[in-house]
Amino acid sequence: MPTIWVDADACPTVIKEVLFRAADRTQTECVLVANQSLRTPPSRYIRSLQVDKGFDVADNEIVRRVEKGDLVITADIPLASEVIEKSAVALNPRGELYTPENIRQRLNMRDFMDTLRSSGIQTGGPATMSQQERQKFANELDKFLQRAKR
Repeated sequence: MPTIWVDADACPTVIKEVLFRAADRTQTECVLVANQSLRTPPSRYIRSLQVDKGFDVADNEIVRRVEKGDLVITADIPLASEVIEKSAVALNPRGELYTPENIRQRLNMRDFMDTLRSSGIQTGGPATMSQQERQKFANELDKFLQRAKR
């Protein structure tokens, strides 16, 4: 069974709760990687890994440990790109699956938005997560876990 890696510093609590239930239900290892101490429910399938503070330290640790077929939960597009290069699967907390076909476009859009922000244009942050996005995430997670069981 593959491992689920969670870029946990920015992962919404509601998504972590979905992951905790799925990990226990399917007996799948779920590792939350963050540069701070995290509370996880008592479970033999769920653990946290605290890394040093610093830019991209958690991302680099995930990339170092992820294996082909694993699942990484992240909204970080450069991290998703590296995960895909290692033949793992990357899923956004809003339920969007990153693929070899769409990752280049996502990277280009991210770079464009960074350019706008650095030139002083206010682009705002992401919208609040909707119930529909939570459901989409849960559905994509279930699809992944069903495929992994086969």
